[in-house]
Amino acid sequence: MTEYSRKDLKWTDSLRLAFGAHVELEEENGKSQPYDLLAEFEVHGQQYAVLRSSLRPYDEVELLRVLPGSEDQIMPELVTIDDDDEWENISELYDECTLPIDED
Repeated sequence: MTEYSRKDLKWTDSLRLAFGAHVELEEENGKSQPYDLLAEFEVHGQQYAVLRSSLRPYDEVELLRVLPGSEDQIMPELVTIDDDDEWENISELYDECTLPIDED
């Protein structure tokens, strides 16, 4: 069970406004790969993005943290969620918020 609930999630669109519906991420090998921006949201002040590979649309989604731009870097930065508990909680919350509400 996640430590967050639906009321903690706020849908956002800052990445879509900055990058559009598609982004390119640089992989470890230095090559850029295209991704579709499926969703973005904020939980307790921290932003997250849900991406899916444009080249492999049937792959699982990528869940990344969004770091705001700094003085040196105006655009936001997408980074891997290294903390397993954070990733699990945010992943479960996203799943819960994208599934229909069970009214029983």
